[in-house]
Amino acid sequence: MSKIRITKQFNFETGHALYGYDGKCKNVHGHSYKLSVTVIGRPITDTNNVKYGMVIDFGDLKKIVKEQIVDVFDHATVFNKNTPHIELANELQSRGHDVILVDYQPTSENMVIDFSNKIKNLLPENIELHSLKLQETETSFAEWYAEDN
Repeated sequence: MSKIRITKQFNFETGHALYGYDGKCKNVHGHSYKLSVTVIGRPITDTNNVKYGMVIDFGDLKKIVKEQIVDVFDHATVFNKNTPHIELANELQSRGHDVILVDYQPTSENMVIDFSNKIKNLLPENIELHSLKLQETETSFAEWYAEDN
């Protein structure tokens, strides 16, 4: 049977700041991110399986991505923990704000790499992560493809 790609899209709001950047993005700001998650596999052929004909149940894919990314990053602010932004992060956390500290510059490029690692390790063994597209603005996005990695 043919391999099929399926895609599920997600939306979340996240703030960040790029330490050391030479433009406006050095300031704390936010984006309405759109994440497209594409997996590849063969549809289930067992007619007794309740998921017959599916590569993966969209609900199962949604559960993985929501738990690992959307529920964590939505309405949080991301900072590189290895920069002086740690002081701002600590202040925000002390005031009850959701802050995520990462060990990378929180660009769309690095976030999509992080997301790929979080998702691919939780997929069923017969399903592979094919690609991710993280759209930061209407005209700007980063893409990750398994074949490139």
